[in-house]
Amino acid sequence: MVRERLRALPRTLARSWPGRFLLAGALAKILLLPFVIDGGSLFAWVDVSASLALAVGLGHLLLQSVARLRRRLLWRVRRKLILSYVFIGFVPVLLVAAFFAVAGAMSVLSASSEIVRREIDGVVADVRVAAAGIGARLSSGMEISAALEPLGSGLQGDYPDASALVLRPVAAGGPVSAGPWSGGPRPDGIPEWVGEQGLAGLVTVGSRWPLSVRAVAWVGRADARAVVIDVPLNRHVQERIATATGVDIDSVASLPGDDTLDPARLASAAGLAGVMFLDPLDWATGAEESGNLFIRVPAAAFSEQFFGSGVGADEASVRDFFLVLLAAIGGLFLVIELAAFVTGLALARSITGSIHALSIGTDRIRRGDFTQRISVTSGDQLGDLAESFNAMTASVEGLLHQAAEKKRLENELRLARQIQMSLLPRDPTSVPGLSVTAVCRPAREIGGDYYDFIRLGERRLGVLVADVSGKGTSAALYMAELKGLVLSLGHTYESPRQLLIEANRILAGALDSRSFITMLYAVIDLDAGTLTYARAGHTPLIHASGKGGRRKVRVLIPDGLVLGLHGLERQFTELLEEHQMAVGPGDVAVLFTDGVTEAMNEHDDLFGEARLARLLEEEAADSSDALHERILRDVDAFVGSAAQHDDMTMVLLRIDEVGREDGRTEPAGAVVEAGAGA
Repeated sequence: MVRERLRALPRTLARSWPGRFLLAGALAKILLLPFVIDGGSLFAWVDVSASLALAVGLGHLLLQSVARLRRRLLWRVRRKLILSYVFIGFVPVLLVAAFFAVAGAMSVLSASSEIVRREIDGVVADVRVAAAGIGARLSSGMEISAALEPLGSGLQGDYPDASALVLRPVAAGGPVSAGPWSGGPRPDGIPEWVGEQGLAGLVTVGSRWPLSVRAVAWVGRADARAVVIDVPLNRHVQERIATATGVDIDSVASLPGDDTLDPARLASAAGLAGVMFLDPLDWATGAEESGNLFIRVPAAAFSEQFFGSGVGADEASVRDFFLVLLAAIGGLFLVIELAAFVTGLALARSITGSIHALSIGTDRIRRGDFTQRISVTSGDQLGDLAESFNAMTASVEGLLHQAAEKKRLENELRLARQIQMSLLPRDPTSVPGLSVTAVCRPAREIGGDYYDFIRLGERRLGVLVADVSGKGTSAALYMAELKGLVLSLGHTYESPRQLLIEANRILAGALDSRSFITMLYAVIDLDAGTLTYARAGHTPLIHASGKGGRRKVRVLIPDGLVLGLHGLERQFTELLEEHQMAVGPGDVAVLFTDGVTEAMNEHDDLFGEARLARLLEEEAADSSDALHERILRDVDAFVGSAAQHDDMTMVLLRIDEVGREDGRTEPAGAVVEAGAGA
């Protein structure tokens, strides 16, 4: 078996592009072996290409192997449950422990940084007091050498590298007298940015000691002299701070352009390492710089800060008691975790045993064996699931028959939809001077909406939109009947009102008592520049005028009763009105069903005629196709994820030009409306 797989391996690899890359790279490497000289190849570019091919092939093979291993390992539900428990039970514990460890380390580092900062502030205070004292002695008339003597006996005792100068401002000529100086570059004078209040703080002074604590105290502005005391933040000061706080300073501040901030150094330092941020001032310009101090908290200092230091015997006993209690709680927690893990394994075994039996049963059913039964061994939910499985196998054949019957009905409904859609005009009719677009979207496979066009002349067109009550097969059959009726009456009755009266007379005896039809029929005459329309209980006609800057949009609702109500023929004739209006170039008329304006979103809000009218007012200047697409897009955006509850049909008419009797074209005149009685 292994030999056969090894023999078939080249053929298997050659079936895919990554495998071909792998074979080609390996073959190229073998062929290049004789040409290798002193570790190099005469065909270096070929060798590089072969290496890339091998990398691609091996990478793809590795990914396939990992995916295959993952599928095999996680195919069993038991393994998935165990892995899920590990992620749910153990990983959060590790994350919580890591969180508290990081939080504790951050707290200790923050506290250590604050302690070091306070020590530096103490150095600043010492230097400020010393400078002020020397300045006061100089103000009283004391000689410079005598005034500087306390520096050696006082400040230099704590800070051996402290230095002092008596200077004038740079603009006044520089130094007056120099004292002992052991720091960085000596200043030539007081910079202009130092104000009357003097200075006390961290400054950057040079490359040898990047940071110094420097204080400036004016002797008197009249003679323009000032005392400058400088304590470089060198190893002596760092050791003094470490002795006072227990926190080591690993290096001097890192300034812009310096590369002393080395993360590897922090990681390798013994104890808890971190960075402390400082904001020194540049001595020459007074600009604020940015710097870092590398601090390290040894284990002993960490313990003292975390658990407290300098405690008495009683306090130590209390602390030890709480430490023991904390260790006991941690041990108990581990025992509980282990017990939970064992219990989880037992539960997983009991669950996966039943699932394995279900898997075998479903596999046999897939092969067509509907006699498979599962033995019920428990009275829990899994036992109920096994009983449900047995009941399912007993009735699965009947379900298959039902599925086949449903599929047959779906095919018939699909065929009925195709037939119904074929009853609608396939392409919008072409009339010179008129742009026509139309759309019909059934809410189900078949619906009851209907629109059509009747050519009444070269530049005269009848347009109708109708809606049969209800949905489904009955509505579609009535729609087909209405189509034949309208096509036969359209050329006989050119008046929309007369056509609707005759259609109602015929349909009143043909529809059942629960059905009716709403319809809007309009005749547009481009030569006369008129639009004549009548409405039988249908949605309004919306007209947007093409005149002027801002379009005038009107919702036209002439009276009229629905079609097909038996016994109400006389009332239908009395109520039905026919209106006529003048139209001109740029006018837009929209005929639609209630599925457009009554489209509802998830909150049961209606799209509404007002929103449609406002859309026509804003966008009627667009082309017919663009306006048609914009309306549908806005309706879809309004509805969102809500289901379509009614058929949607819309016919959009855009008048490009109208004619007069003398053959010239011009915009139509004023609107003319006339009602017709019985």
